[in-house]
Amino acid sequence: MGRINFVLDDEVENEFRKLVAIKYGARRGALGAALNEAVKMWIAKARTDLKELEVAKE
Repeated sequence: MGRINFVLDDEVENEFRKLVAIKYGARRGALGAALNEAVKMWIAKARTDLKELEVAKE
């Protein structure tokens, strides 16, 4: 399992934490689970975007 440290804007962090609490509750590991989900979604979108760019170049 990897570890990444990063900085978020306060507004983004607060909204993220608020929504994590609503979706997952206050259970242990909720923030990590939500971050993992968010990164997977970003990866999927980035792959789609890159495929679309490749098609547009052809």
